[in-house]
Amino acid sequence: MGENAFSRPADGERITMREGRLSVPARPLIPFVEGDGIGRDVWRAARRVFDAAVEKCFAGGRQVVWWEVLAGGKAFSAVGAWLPGTTLDAFRECLVGIKGPLTTPIGGGIRSLNVALRQELDLYVCLRPVRYFRGVPSPVKRPEDVDVVIFRENTEDIYAGIEWPAESPEARKVIAWLRDEMKTTKIRFPETSGIGIKPVSREGTERLVRAAIRHALEFRRRSVTLVHKGNIMKFTEGAFRDWGYALAKREFRDAIVTERESWILGNHEARPGLSLEDDARALESAYDSLPEEQRAKVRHEVEEALALLPTHGEGKWLSKLLVRDSIADITLQQILTRPREFDVVATLNLNGDYLSDAVAAQVGGIGIAPGGNINYETGHAIFEATHGTAPKYADQDKVNPGSVLLSGAMMFRYLGWTKVADAIEAAIEATIQQKRVTYDLARLMEGATLMSTSGFASAVIENLRA
Repeated sequence: MGENAFSRPADGERITMREGRLSVPARPLIPFVEGDGIGRDVWRAARRVFDAAVEKCFAGGRQVVWWEVLAGGKAFSAVGAWLPGTTLDAFRECLVGIKGPLTTPIGGGIRSLNVALRQELDLYVCLRPVRYFRGVPSPVKRPEDVDVVIFRENTEDIYAGIEWPAESPEARKVIAWLRDEMKTTKIRFPETSGIGIKPVSREGTERLVRAAIRHALEFRRRSVTLVHKGNIMKFTEGAFRDWGYALAKREFRDAIVTERESWILGNHEARPGLSLEDDARALESAYDSLPEEQRAKVRHEVEEALALLPTHGEGKWLSKLLVRDSIADITLQQILTRPREFDVVATLNLNGDYLSDAVAAQVGGIGIAPGGNINYETGHAIFEATHGTAPKYADQDKVNPGSVLLSGAMMFRYLGWTKVADAIEAAIEATIQQKRVTYDLARLMEGATLMSTSGFASAVIENLRA
């Protein structure tokens, strides 16, 4: 079977980017990767729902033209390549696509097909919106409090894949350079250490934070939280925090207020007679014990915040988008105990991996967690199932297709087909409330009707049409 076995459909039009916005035709050509393992089951089910939702909302006036492209095990079987060049070309040409879960080759080659797609297409945002659907069993008391949109940086951090195995010539060379040239003695066991490098750039940080703030402003969210471990990794994650704040102030000054600025403005309005020194003491309780250099920095911070009074004073700061930061480990605790405090989150790659799955667990698990990978400058986006291939369940028509379904809803919202996205989400929620669910949810519900993958899709379509 040749690489062209899955050829481009004869009809359908390309989605294009014009003046920074997507231009979506009535019959957009959208590439899809079926996926490995359970991907075959969930994609067949999801495609039926997508087509039914478009038909319901547009009465034949619009239609997706699906184009199957190859990646993963199906690609390797067909053409001997895990990620054929023609697949990348299709995603580049058509801008927007969707995929099921992909296996990761074992024993060299591509470290991860998902990571490879993100790197090749520079899909720098991993977008993970997490909210509760009524009726889904949850391990927490108030899952309805969870409504967070996570912007996870997708191309840097340890996922850049710059590492060498322990005792390899490359690791020894890097360790020798660190010891001899950089004069570091911080590697405890140099003879047996693997080495990894963690790149975090100003450009990568700024484009992620810019996308998060734009999203928060467009959808009238309350806050953006920069999540980092900058107290330990000061020049990577600490720089992420600092660059994020600087970008927010430089490009969105009239629309945002930082958390510390809000404290200063609030103190000033509550006690208008405060001197500069007293304002500084209200901001930093240990102000009087600080060295003079640090006290000067606090006073300068107060002066900068008070300079905002013409645009942010008289309580106007209360209506601005709040930009704050939070240490990664405490975030994982607080997003469980106080989830309402987190609205839009911007974070690095590894933190985002932990955080998105931890939050998904609160609303029913990764089986119904959607995801998308986006480059907002070029318009390229691939939406995807966030779970794995689960090969032991493959071809059993058993698993929950919710992740692909909700990722498809994300895709339609990205295209501007908001009615379709809303209809899919509402129909999924109605089906769950009727307790017609797949085994993963049925085993946690009393009185549930056990549905197959295809049966759940049929129930969702029934609720769509109703």
